[in-house]
Amino acid sequence: MFKILIMSNENNNIVNLNNKLLSCCKCKRLVKFRNKIATEKRKQYISEEYWGKPVPGYGDSKAELMIIGLAPAAHGGNRTGRVFTGDKSSKFLFNCLYKAKISNYNCSEYKNDGLILKNTYLTLALKCVPPEDKPTKEELFNCFPYFREEINILSNVNVLLALGKIAFDVCIDFYKNEFGLKKSNYIFSHGSIYILPDRKVLIACYHPSPRNVNTGKINEEKMLMILEEVKSLLKTNNSYKLT
Repeated sequence: MFKILIMSNENNNIVNLNNKLLSCCKCKRLVKFRNKIATEKRKQYISEEYWGKPVPGYGDSKAELMIIGLAPAAHGGNRTGRVFTGDKSSKFLFNCLYKAKISNYNCSEYKNDGLILKNTYLTLALKCVPPEDKPTKEELFNCFPYFREEINILSNVNVLLALGKIAFDVCIDFYKNEFGLKKSNYIFSHGSIYILPDRKVLIACYHPSPRNVNTGKINEEKMLMILEEVKSLLKTNNSYKLT
């Protein structure tokens, strides 16, 4: 049975949350699809054992930066068991994170490859791979409590970087539920920055999907500009540790 082990420098609460996540079967459509992908596999990975489970967050449990993506890739996170690992989006993202000195490697291929995120926790709005990368409202609703617990447990986080509109909306939903903010006042737009009721900062960014990268909607220059803005905000808050 898969289980996330607690390391001496990790937050026990986040590890326990992620272990609880592994047994989640709330969304029948997602369970069926993640199992289908893990069984049929892609030809180039035919000899590998697919993860085929919800994919937990990853990174520094004392982080001040949280990066939120959409969902695991069918043959990325759903195969490797780690968020943004082993797919085209991860190649683009980690090349940028490395150049911004947020990660120690410029790629993310497999779990236990020595990858370290600096003062950063990387997670997903939806923990299971959805067909055609399109989750339903019900599936996002079912998964929302895990995201809510992540934010509450990771108490050092003061900057949220949302990769894509769905991730952005999930962040806003959290603050709508917790603080009653008016959702219509928070519009997703690449590069937009919002001060949230608890003084955290939310930054919107296009998702680094192959489609967005191939069309130029997001490129390395644009992503690095966003990451430098993130670092500047952390520094302004006297909590800059990305060196």
